[in-house]
Amino acid sequence: MMRDAFSSFHPAVNFVYFTTVIVGSMIFMHPVLQAIALLSASAYALLLRGKRAARFNLLYMAPLLLLMAVVNPLFNHAGITILAYLPSGNPITLESLAYGLAAACMYVTVIIWFSCYNVVMTSDKFIYLFGRLWPALSLVFSMTLRFVPRYGEQIRIIANAQASIGRSAGQGGVLERARNGVRILSMMTTWALENAIETADSMKSRGYGLPGRTSFALFRFDRRDQAVSAVLFGLMLIVGAGACAGYNTMRFFPSIRLPELSLPSLAVYAAYGLLCPLPVLIQLLEEIKWRFTASGS
Repeated sequence: MMRDAFSSFHPAVNFVYFTTVIVGSMIFMHPVLQAIALLSASAYALLLRGKRAARFNLLYMAPLLLLMAVVNPLFNHAGITILAYLPSGNPITLESLAYGLAAACMYVTVIIWFSCYNVVMTSDKFIYLFGRLWPALSLVFSMTLRFVPRYGEQIRIIANAQASIGRSAGQGGVLERARNGVRILSMMTTWALENAIETADSMKSRGYGLPGRTSFALFRFDRRDQAVSAVLFGLMLIVGAGACAGYNTMRFFPSIRLPELSLPSLAVYAAYGLLCPLPVLIQLLEEIKWRFTASGS
């Protein structure tokens, strides 16, 4: 993972940012805003995870986007602009194709944002924000977010250990491979249950969730957080005003219709174009500042 300046900000700033961009990616169906969100999410994922993010986006997200965009016109035949006819006689319309592409873009963008969220919003940050308000819920949610990466690593460890003694899920006949796979899954389930119980007992022994309990935290809301929060809320205000005015969406059915281009709509697009890539812009400013300081010394 590359060094990321935005990850060092206060957890509240991180959480507000990710909540804003994820919700925006889910509800903004305008192609300009969707393109901004998708490109920003992909760029931030590359910044955080490097080659792994590039491999994930190219091997999984890009095919998924194309598949969803192509499949939708096969089932959704609404729209007045007919491009072709299926062998069944149902039409393929431009509107259904555009809607499928927009829905696929939304789905892929949200997945990439959550992959970035999982890197930046660590469990200690989430518990710091919500531990006092919802102690049990914040602990369960924090464990859930760690489920995929941690359990994926553990199942690889178990599978490699079983393969070293000739019990891999890819060795032997069909029945033997099935037995080996069930054995690995059983071990993984046992480990997961034991790990959950140990975590709960550990947190209980530390007094987690008790009234009046204090906790040590290294997070401080300093001037840098205040400045970024001011910029963040200012951009959110502009984008929110644009959403209320209808600049954040488009009509797909029965015909495609975009909001008219105007100075207010351009202001909304510009604000969203600064909001989504905000962590990448912060990192670029940090790099420029570091190079300027290094050259001056």
